[in-house]
Amino acid sequence: MKACGVSGAGKEAVLLELPEPSPPGAGQLLVAVEAAGVGPWDELLNGSGWDVGLRAPAALGVEGAGKVLAVGAGVAGFAVGDRVLAHEAPLPGGSGFWAERVLINADHTAACPPGLDAVHAAALPVNGLTALQSLEKLDLSRGQRLLITNGGGATGALAVQLAAAEGIEVTATASPAAAERLLGLGAREVVDYHDPNWPAKVRGGFDAALIVAAGTANAALPLVRDGGRLCSLTSDAPAEERGITSWDLYLEPNATQLARLAEQAAAGTLELAPEPLPLSQGPAAFTRVVSGRAGGKKIVLTPEAGSTV
Repeated sequence: MKACGVSGAGKEAVLLELPEPSPPGAGQLLVAVEAAGVGPWDELLNGSGWDVGLRAPAALGVEGAGKVLAVGAGVAGFAVGDRVLAHEAPLPGGSGFWAERVLINADHTAACPPGLDAVHAAALPVNGLTALQSLEKLDLSRGQRLLITNGGGATGALAVQLAAAEGIEVTATASPAAAERLLGLGAREVVDYHDPNWPAKVRGGFDAALIVAAGTANAALPLVRDGGRLCSLTSDAPAEERGITSWDLYLEPNATQLARLAEQAAAGTLELAPEPLPLSQGPAAFTRVVSGRAGGKKIVLTPEAGSTV
């Protein structure tokens, strides 16, 4: 089958021809991939810090959407032909979603609502679950104030929407080009991150900060009130001070949360901004994303015309 991935440890992302996945074992699903998300975390999969059980040569990708081709023993709630989406790590088949077919665990899989197409579904799992899990851990209440760095990125924009929907007052850092969109998504204030003095341009005393942009945690910490909370998605949470709880968040697959996010996206209450590209452009897409040149878009790979999926 056609795929985009790595031929060995430390190798560049390239187009590959891979063997078909094995039939699904107990609790597993074999899925025909209709779209697969690309994220900066994919750079970590090939021996660079995130062990997801990749067995090279293998496809990259830990999120996607598609149709169930086969159902393993003991799986309830899914049947052949069902549309699904998932974030999967570790990968039970040793290979990821940037391929025509992938093996995943049924208990990490959510049904795809009828109103959500595959491209938008594939744009949701990692960014959506990261935003939701970080906000649930920050545990803010209506009327409290939240600072989000890199609100214009795929995760930040979802966090803005989820927080604003709960009545949380959001200030986000972003580029000027993203400001109008973020205000429309519910941010109360958007600050230009290009300005080195941006911390001085906002009113401090935030109840919490969500760090989505690497290198911003130390600038955000003084803006959090005594006893507040800081959650970093970039593994750089600063030491706790002034009673501020500070931690790094690491994503976990969660089918129940993903199903809830998918229903919101299908209903139009959660806006996504995917950019679909054919699988043949996977290496270039990977380079764009890991070098920070995706422009706030969520890149999603789709099968080639005439694919056997």
